[in-house]
Amino acid sequence: MSGFENYSNEAVQLELEIERKGIALGIDWDDPAEVAALAREALAYKPGAHAIDYGNPQGAARQELFGLTQLMLKVMTESASEKMHTHGGPIWKVFGGALWAAWQAGQGNSSAD
Repeated sequence: MSGFENYSNEAVQLELEIERKGIALGIDWDDPAEVAALAREALAYKPGAHAIDYGNPQGAARQELFGLTQLMLKVMTESASEKMHTHGGPIWKVFGGALWAAWQAGQGNSSAD
């Protein structure tokens, strides 16, 4: 890494775009079941597996949301590798928590392990 990355700014910009996609998709970030289902779908998403169909605005927004999610995770991973702690805002905290819980459930992990 160059050491010149502004991870905090990148995280803010990514979260803003995630929020915008959420608005376009009508996501209620205060609905744990809806966010959990979205997180499971995001984890199952395979970039490049399907071309984005811009004729289907909802589908395109969903794929773009998943791409933004992967970028946010990359920003956080890179900042951590430089011993910087980058935090998202309220929407990312909700979605990131749901992603983590979905990932753990998919790994067969539980709090009892």
